[in-house]
Amino acid sequence: MSRPIIVLDTNTVLALWMFRDPGLEPLRQWIEAKACRPVSRADALEELRRVLAYAQFNLDADEQANLHTRYLARLALLPEDAPRGELPICRDPDDQKFLEIAAASGAARLITRDKALLRLARHRLVRERFAILTPEQLQHELARATAASP
Repeated sequence: MSRPIIVLDTNTVLALWMFRDPGLEPLRQWIEAKACRPVSRADALEELRRVLAYAQFNLDADEQANLHTRYLARLALLPEDAPRGELPICRDPDDQKFLEIAAASGAARLITRDKALLRLARHRLVRERFAILTPEQLQHELARATAASP
């Protein structure tokens, strides 16, 4: 059975590996066990690099680089020009890239808590291609699948 492809937006990456949200421990373990294939693109990684440098996070340069490098090691990278197909336009232009990455990679799921992205989950151009879920929704799916397996 192939591992599902997933896309994590920047805030989900922060919740999982910078804040180490204890409520997301099962999801973090699932990803770190390589049960899925996270995919990203250079522009999303650049956004992560910029966000890690925000003063309010109080991370020194080594901590920023370490988090960025550890996340990068988990990923498959898409080229910037990977075909995306037709997609709805996200109200937040900074989030459009995550829709594009999910579409171009053939992802099963885009994981986010972002309201602008979550609003697009029912759009026909999205729902026919991939699911947009919160980390908590994905964890619930994983728990159900685990309980249902023999």
